Amino acid sequence: MIKKTLSACVLTALSALTALSAHADPLSYARYDQVRTTDLYLDLKADFNHKILSGYAELTLNWIDKNARTLVLDTNELNIAKVQVLAANGRWTAASFMLDKLDVEKGRALRIALPFQPQKVRVYYRTAPSAAALQWMAPEQTMSGKRPFMFSQSEEINARSWAPVQDTPAVRFTYSARIDAPAGLRVVMSAENDQKATGAGGWKFKMTQPIPSYLLAIAIGEIEVRNLGPRSAVYAEAPRIEAAAYELADTEKMIAAAESLYGPYRWDRYDMIVLPPSFPYGGMENPRLTFLTPTMIAGDRSLVDLIAHELAHSWSGNLVTNASWKYMWLNEGFTTYVTTRIVEKLYGEEVAEMNLQVEQEEALASLATIPPAKQVLATRGPDTDPSAYSDGGLIYPKGAWFLRTLEQRAGRDVFDPFLRGWFDQHAFKSATTEEFVDYLKKNLLDAHPEYMAQAELDEWLYAPGIPTNAKRAASPRLAALDAQRTAWLKGELPTAELNGKNWIALEWMHFLNDIDGKTTAAQMQELDQAFGLAKSGNNEIAYRFYLSSVKAGYNVREPLNKFLMSVGRQRFVVPLYTALLKNPADKDWAKSVYVKARTHYHPITQAAVDKAFKK
Repeated sequence: MIKKTLSACVLTALSALTALSAHADPLSYARYDQVRTTDLYLDLKADFNHKILSGYAELTLNWIDKNARTLVLDTNELNIAKVQVLAANGRWTAASFMLDKLDVEKGRALRIALPFQPQKVRVYYRTAPSAAALQWMAPEQTMSGKRPFMFSQSEEINARSWAPVQDTPAVRFTYSARIDAPAGLRVVMSAENDQKATGAGGWKFKMTQPIPSYLLAIAIGEIEVRNLGPRSAVYAEAPRIEAAAYELADTEKMIAAAESLYGPYRWDRYDMIVLPPSFPYGGMENPRLTFLTPTMIAGDRSLVDLIAHELAHSWSGNLVTNASWKYMWLNEGFTTYVTTRIVEKLYGEEVAEMNLQVEQEEALASLATIPPAKQVLATRGPDTDPSAYSDGGLIYPKGAWFLRTLEQRAGRDVFDPFLRGWFDQHAFKSATTEEFVDYLKKNLLDAHPEYMAQAELDEWLYAPGIPTNAKRAASPRLAALDAQRTAWLKGELPTAELNGKNWIALEWMHFLNDIDGKTTAAQMQELDQAFGLAKSGNNEIAYRFYLSSVKAGYNVREPLNKFLMSVGRQRFVVPLYTALLKNPADKDWAKSVYVKARTHYHPITQAAVDKAFKK
């Protein structure tokens, strides 16, 4: 949209000049070398009938380039009504703006032409029903079946679909909000949540620690809360709240364990919300309110390493953030390493070692499906080509493996203070691979080059695969299990003699990973009859059992149908549909299930499954 107060030709020139200017994050239009957002205020109304948020965003600005007169924000499918600037006399006055042509991946740049450098700018807008970050759920998609539900998923660049922001992890800002929602629904955000609030006059929030835009989060629904300790609580739909509170009972212990390793928790509270099953990920580390999949509720607290992972992000990711998505391993690789340390602190070395071995084995197995160019942790040179980014799944275990290698060689007495120093010195900042390498050399390798030579460091960061000298975790318990599995696959050990009734979830996950694609339908049937795997309440186990069963030709359609209709976690549903589509006997059935299930999935998951069907 072009305002008449500024000619189209001038706006076109502004657009061309901005496009020519180099900036660090290729997934953002924002010129944060000229001006940065320091604070954001959202005043929005949730309209479930039309599936939109509407209102305004007020941005407080820090002008870096004193000659700049254009503010560029990221948007995607936002309908911009007007833009105002705060004048020196305290009045809000209209500003001219334009929206660039749509880019399918990045959305549209909102370019605001300014006669001076205002401290504050307001953008009045509404979201689209198809906003990439938001899922609007009908009552029948919720547990009660009575009221609707909505939640967001802003990572990586979807915050721009529900707020006009500088949508890059390089820019951090504080924020506050006032949200109007229908009576009877609670609003929660990644900010201070007042448990006693009623929503009268709008639900109000304040986040005093600066965050990047991808950590903006909101959820609205029939939500209850249970306190877990003095600084932690869980939110969930009423029918799920008690199970969630039971599963997350060790949260306070986890916080204390992490603090003992890496310093004080700096976000005041660690609350969580267990979302409806359509949430596409295992968890999202939104500060003060981690978003969780209900698939982590197993009834026996066997999947709490997921909570440890999201909590670990309070140091690696939320506290020290990748400066752009090129450097995502600084978030996820570090967090995966810290997760194992928290698990070991709480549940012992034996459980941590099993967890680590499963993690490393899955990493090595994934190399066969990832192009070598995508197997690197980092890339050299300008951050200009988003397609050159590393594979999102591999950077978790590979980054952790790299840090563990350094830990093993330096010893924890040296490495733990080193890592804590990284968090302390870069707290509430965004960092690059180059900054970490510089810190690593100055604080560890320059004094102890024997820990890792430059050639090996380069191999970990810039070469594909896992270095051949990487030390692999070896759990004695999993070694004993491996012997049973090998004998069972050969038919030398009867199914009834497997020690499965004494295995914990990690052991079952390891067993099922290693029989994937190697069994017969009869063997899968025997496993099911002996251990009831098709009806497992542990979704990690059930997923792996269904996947192996489909590949073996064992009919699990009834429980699998229920699973696909009720679970929307992308990591589960995409491989299952992919396996079904490869089997001619299952292809039509898979299509019939997806027709019914698609509306239950988040748009992110829908896009991934749609892609699998198109192939």
